[in-house]
Amino acid sequence: MRRAVASRRVFPYLAVMTIGLGVLAGFLVTLLDKKDFPTFGTGVWWAIVTLGTVGYGDVVPHTAWGRVLGSGVIVVGVTFIAFLTATVTSYFVAAEDEESRAASHDEIVGGIAELVEVMAGIEGRLAAIENKLDL
Repeated sequence: MRRAVASRRVFPYLAVMTIGLGVLAGFLVTLLDKKDFPTFGTGVWWAIVTLGTVGYGDVVPHTAWGRVLGSGVIVVGVTFIAFLTATVTSYFVAAEDEESRAASHDEIVGGIAELVEVMAGIEGRLAAIENKLDL
């Protein structure tokens, strides 16, 4: 996941996970509710639509076990999307924070270098004043 966010390739990861869960749920629903899901393709369509929280309603389970599976797919879909959204957001925030810290570090180092130069100039002026006072 970190590599996907770092390389800005989150979409393929999300797509593969959604398709994988959709295929699994579609397979299960065709086993549990053959009347409403006569084909594997219909089951996968329903599962992906449900996982994505779209819920067109064109295909719905009517058996008790089909509804139990449907409830699980809804909960997993909502949880999965919320989890991935939170994870991706936190990685972006962490990357931005790291860049900000690096910039602050560079500013501090630059400020210290500038301060050292000013101090060296003051030291040289003080030495010149001391030399004049010793005369």
